[in-house]
Amino acid sequence: MARGKVLIMNDVQRVALSSELSVGEEIEAWHQGRLFHRGTVSRTIPSTDLFWITESKTGTRRLIDLEALVVLRLPKTAPDKAVLPPARDGYAPALRIPLFQEPGMAAR
Repeated sequence: MARGKVLIMNDVQRVALSSELSVGEEIEAWHQGRLFHRGTVSRTIPSTDLFWITESKTGTRRLIDLEALVVLRLPKTAPDKAVLPPARDGYAPALRIPLFQEPGMAAR
């Protein structure tokens, strides 16, 4: 691959403006051929072309500047289905989620 060129797969789109993004979309932010950030869009500010993501690996919030980084929108993936033990005697097993824990946090 020639230096300075960006390989873009069929399902990946380059983002030119933050107004093209929606909260919840997965992105990658690249600089000089290196992946700097990957995560989910949490907030956009279209007037300044800035937006925040929540990084996939660390869970930290990062401010992304479209002028400084090459941003790629990743294809949407289907959510993983929960795997439950098989039902016995016609009864489905109950999910055990502590009362103090938010349901969305239980799968982590």
